[in-house]
Amino acid sequence: MATKASDRAYASLRDDIMEWRLAPGTVLQEVEQSERLGVSRTPVREALARLGADGLVAAQRGRGLVVTTVSVESIRQLFDLRRVLEQEAARLAARNRDEDVFLGLRDEFRASPQLLADGDPAHERYYDLVARFDLAVDEATGNPYLVSTLRNLRPHLVRIRRVSRDDLDRLRTAAEEHLLIVEAIIEGDAELAASATQVHLYRSLHSVLASAERLTNVREEEK
Repeated sequence: MATKASDRAYASLRDDIMEWRLAPGTVLQEVEQSERLGVSRTPVREALARLGADGLVAAQRGRGLVVTTVSVESIRQLFDLRRVLEQEAARLAARNRDEDVFLGLRDEFRASPQLLADGDPAHERYYDLVARFDLAVDEATGNPYLVSTLRNLRPHLVRIRRVSRDDLDRLRTAAEEHLLIVEAIIEGDAELAASATQVHLYRSLHSVLASAERLTNVREEEK
């Protein structure tokens, strides 16, 4: 079955927002976006409504629909929720795991230093590995309600991650943290998996906040 035009428009706009090709504060006009995406205004209108439900765009008085901002407060709030959800997901994954799946991920995370050194400035292969890790944990939880909530949260997390994705040292450390989580899941140690996840999220939050502060300082200097 062919993909609906509104689905294509939604996927394209969503990716552009998460990757900051459409930066926070960008005004999204139906006519402009329909021309850019090569579809009529109706699919774009439907796509924008879905993005509004996702919290990625919002109406702003006098400007119309704009890409929502990424503030320090929103980063902290998202991580508060992420901490609760991902620690419980790690616990459930350790109890219900398919060991072969996580053994394969362990090998890939062990090889991640080379993956991060392969000259790809966007580190797309590394982020693909992280996405597959997330999917494996989701499938191992056995809890569709938890998974649904996590998947609704992840577009916002991907957008936040973009703030510090050029910090190669942080990516290397994050890969080591993911490896610890994977090893705890393989061992079936639910509390160790949750604790390793807590450490990873604590360090990730502080890295993102530091990067956000640096960006703010740069913008202030440019004014």
